[in-house]
Amino acid sequence: MLSNVLAKAVMCAVFSILLLGVSYGQAAKPANKNVSPAGPKVTKIDINGLKALLVPRGKPLLINFWATWCDPCRDEFPDLVKLDAAYRGKIDFITVSLDDLEDINTLVPKFLNSVKAEMPAYLLKTSDESAAIMLVTKDWSGNLPMTVLFNAEGVKAYARNGKVRYDDMTVEINKVLGLSVR
Repeated sequence: MLSNVLAKAVMCAVFSILLLGVSYGQAAKPANKNVSPAGPKVTKIDINGLKALLVPRGKPLLINFWATWCDPCRDEFPDLVKLDAAYRGKIDFITVSLDDLEDINTLVPKFLNSVKAEMPAYLLKTSDESAAIMLVTKDWSGNLPMTVLFNAEGVKAYARNGKVRYDDMTVEINKVLGLSVR
């Protein structure tokens, strides 16, 4: 119990320092308006919010499910950030954290900030995880990370349970965009 209180106190102190912009005497400048020095805004969604995210919007959708406590998820994030930069405006790309709700303003944005993630970030909180999983793809057992690429019509074009690699994903994204594949 005391270690949890101490850990939260340390986290609050670190968070406060980040908010004040005390980083060698100079505040960090966010890359876009949704990213503060403490991290990007993470929006809580429920099952209905997830349904809304999966509605086609005229572009392919790349959606990645992850958590801060998942080592393979953290390992793949630099490639996800590169994909976001390479395909920004051509595809919709979102990340959905499965962390605890109490981490929505702490651990999740802190991690996203540390990897310079700019894609929209959500945290899914639902009592029916099986329904959420079935919404995404019937091929998913619920383990992380999980990345799914939908074409512009909302049809699953590719799914990967496990870490994705930049080169492999560019091939799949280029296919749904109708671009030449290397």
